[in-house]
Amino acid sequence: MEVFGGLIVLTVITLMTGLRVVREYDRLVVMRFGKVVGLRGPGLKLVLPFFERAQQVDVRVVTMPVPAQEAMTRDNVPVTVEAVCLFQVENPRQAVLTVQDPIEATGLLAQTAMRTVIGQITLDEMLSERDKVNNRLKAIVDKQTDHWGIRIISMELKDLAVPSQMRRAMSRQAEAERLRRAMVTNAEGEAQAAAKLAEAADIIFAQPGAFDLRRLQSVLEVSTGKNTTLVIPTPFSIAGTEPLDEFTDEDNG
Repeated sequence: MEVFGGLIVLTVITLMTGLRVVREYDRLVVMRFGKVVGLRGPGLKLVLPFFERAQQVDVRVVTMPVPAQEAMTRDNVPVTVEAVCLFQVENPRQAVLTVQDPIEATGLLAQTAMRTVIGQITLDEMLSERDKVNNRLKAIVDKQTDHWGIRIISMELKDLAVPSQMRRAMSRQAEAERLRRAMVTNAEGEAQAAAKLAEAADIIFAQPGAFDLRRLQSVLEVSTGKNTTLVIPTPFSIAGTEPLDEFTDEDNG
């Protein structure tokens, strides 16, 4: 009787050693005699001692920085690129069975994909089409990790470093581009102003006396300054008056 009671106590203690508290964001991949028998969690779960073995898998989103990678772009510009990769284990069973270390494997794959993509694009494409480059990286890595039960949420280029001489050349190029735009804008403004002046001239010459009134206005604007001597070489007339140079010899008599 005592032996039987001792066996019961020993069995209970042994089973208690197999109790596992599984957190909400963890899953247990349970293998019995080396064969996967299912997932357990979250909550208080029992893993049979001596018969079953469990491997815990975190199913939360993992933020993994990708170390700086040195590569050569398609236009032969050496660059150093850093990135960040966000991924999540969607199938814990497949992740345990197909890859030894999912996080390390995903990181190495991301580094390889970065070097591959950088070698296929130019520096201008990398700078101006960052979203396309990120989507391309994500597609390449996600295609590989899909067999591991891992989903790539996003992969973003975080930092891009180029040689100092290349930065100076890019600065000169940007300055030249801004100067070109300023010259184009100035030329467009002058063309529009010339068109308006031509339109105004047509209106002035079409109305009798409008030209003389405009000339008087210009004379008044010029004569507002101090110490101004105004010389009008040609006489002009206003409607209803006679020009000064039309006096004849008979009028002088």
